[in-house]
Amino acid sequence: MIFALIGNQNCGKTTLFNQMTGSNQHVGNFPGVTVDQKMGKFTTASVDGTVVDLPGIYSLRPYTNEEIVTRDFLLKEKPDGIINIVDATNIERNLYLTLQLIEMRIPMVLALNMMDEVRNNGGSINVKEMSRLLGIPIIPISAIRNEGVGDLIHTAYEVAENKQYPKVYDFCTPGPVHRCIHGLYHQLEDHASRSGMNGRFAAVKVIEGDEDIIERLKLSENELEMMEHSIIEMERDRGLDRNAAMADMRYSFIENICEQSVVKCQVSKEYERSVQIDSVLTNRYLALPVFAGIMVFIFWMTFGPFGSFLSDALSAGIDWVSREIEILLTNYGINPVVKSLVIDGIFTGVGSVLSFLPVILILFFFLSILEDTGYMARIAFVMDTFLRKIGLSGRSFVPMLLGFGCSVPAVMASRTLSSERDRNLTIMLIPFISCSAKIPIYTVFTAAFFPHRGVLVMSCLYFGGIVIGILMALIFKKVLFAGKPMPFVMELPNYRFPSLKSVLLLMWEKARDFLERAFTIIFLASMIIWFLQTFDSRLNVVTDSANSLLAILGHLLAPIFKPLGFADWRISTALVTGITAKEAVVSTLSVLLGTNAAHVSAALGTLFTVRSAVSFLVFTLLYTPCVAAIAAIKQEMHSTLKTIGIVIMQCGVAWITAWLVYIGSGVIL
Repeated sequence: MIFALIGNQNCGKTTLFNQMTGSNQHVGNFPGVTVDQKMGKFTTASVDGTVVDLPGIYSLRPYTNEEIVTRDFLLKEKPDGIINIVDATNIERNLYLTLQLIEMRIPMVLALNMMDEVRNNGGSINVKEMSRLLGIPIIPISAIRNEGVGDLIHTAYEVAENKQYPKVYDFCTPGPVHRCIHGLYHQLEDHASRSGMNGRFAAVKVIEGDEDIIERLKLSENELEMMEHSIIEMERDRGLDRNAAMADMRYSFIENICEQSVVKCQVSKEYERSVQIDSVLTNRYLALPVFAGIMVFIFWMTFGPFGSFLSDALSAGIDWVSREIEILLTNYGINPVVKSLVIDGIFTGVGSVLSFLPVILILFFFLSILEDTGYMARIAFVMDTFLRKIGLSGRSFVPMLLGFGCSVPAVMASRTLSSERDRNLTIMLIPFISCSAKIPIYTVFTAAFFPHRGVLVMSCLYFGGIVIGILMALIFKKVLFAGKPMPFVMELPNYRFPSLKSVLLLMWEKARDFLERAFTIIFLASMIIWFLQTFDSRLNVVTDSANSLLAILGHLLAPIFKPLGFADWRISTALVTGITAKEAVVSTLSVLLGTNAAHVSAALGTLFTVRSAVSFLVFTLLYTPCVAAIAAIKQEMHSTLKTIGIVIMQCGVAWITAWLVYIGSGVIL
């Protein structure tokens, strides 16, 4: 059996999904975390099935992509049952979606989450009475504590197996709205049945003007005119427009339910605590300086003594393994070319990247804590005013922030933006955000040329990418994306202590992704670089890599980068392989310089000066993202031409900026 898990944002939906399935999905505490539907298996002693975690939404009106994804899944995939999770501390608003789901006439159970907070703050809910009034089973749970989840699974399975449909489906009292809904229901009942949807649901959607539903019903012009006449008559008699009348009908019903079954909480301790913290963290004057200070602290912990120590320790371990394997291969008398492939190609290339795994894990440890506490939602709120000045809304901050981790999920997260204009502009800016794949490049060059200014250099690079992105946004706003961003409304969740399970899951996901890239893309790139460096055009083994196939390719590209201060063919080659994965820049330089991860920084002095190193860092910060990110951009923008334009634009901006930095640093240095 297949169950759809549906609820508002910040109601604990993804936490429940993890508890039900043991899935490795990340749990965040700000709107927009779940962009696509996620599937997971659940198994108990007596039942098993599949649950689909759909995006967090507030209604089934198709205003956003998340609402469209959810509505279309229910209509087309026809799940066996719905598990509707509701935040019991904010029940009036959450039940609005519940009523819309009931209208679809699908077997359904309601999971009343955060009941522990309701009890702790002096509230109570008569679950039995509310269940009678709504006509569906209700199970009180606490998803974060895994309380009641087993009962929820068994109840959902029974409801679906017995095809137990909601018993209540009429939420309106006698009057204009009641007459209109029932009149339309009788007119389009046959159309709805042929289209595979409930008649009342179809009637309500026609009143609300849902064009997709109207198109699926295949109504004639005459039928549409008759229905429109009924709707206009309802608006006149009710004194409200059609959408306001529908909302008033539902909220009146919800108010009646809450009067009979809910004892409201006192002001919660969590809310009071959040208000006190927000007086500082969202303060008009303190918010941005505090955010900048937090990010500098994270960079210091990540790239400072702690991160460097762990990275150096792992690097030393990789070097020891490499030496031992080299001794074994030598004693075995293996062919020197094969030994070179293993040691100079695989261990030098992949090992040089693996040593930076601790740095990436530390960075995501802190970012996960910021997410789970609810701080990220505050930053999106604070940044809204600033982002509007460059043509974006605060909602764009969430995908842009994800860009610090990886450009691919950041680009995909742009689906949460309801405006195509905002989506396209955000996608074009995301590649300017420095992703975690560039960390090995920054770390190696910082150790080589700025050993005592690591935190300063890292902060300048990260914030420098943001500044360039802002400048490009101002240009795009005037040239390509005239108009205003969509209004931004965001619910600020209460501050909560981060979940250790959530933090560890995110760290594991990032480690797994990093290792997969290391042993697939970077592994393949290292072998290709080794092959091109080892053989000449006649496939003879070369004694000097300057005579290799790789040198031929590098020499063709080197003149392009000469004005930037780095004309060596090995550097050009590393930048090209960096398009496959940014970590490959370091592995390529390691292979070409014939050194291991621990000594690659020292060897860079033969290729770069301080000026050219700064220019190189700026170029790698800004030039085109990896192949996976380019593919994601093409997928989201639905245009090969636009994608090529973005890649060319990025490379052009990177070249010009690096050239200006190289010229400017000559004056300073």
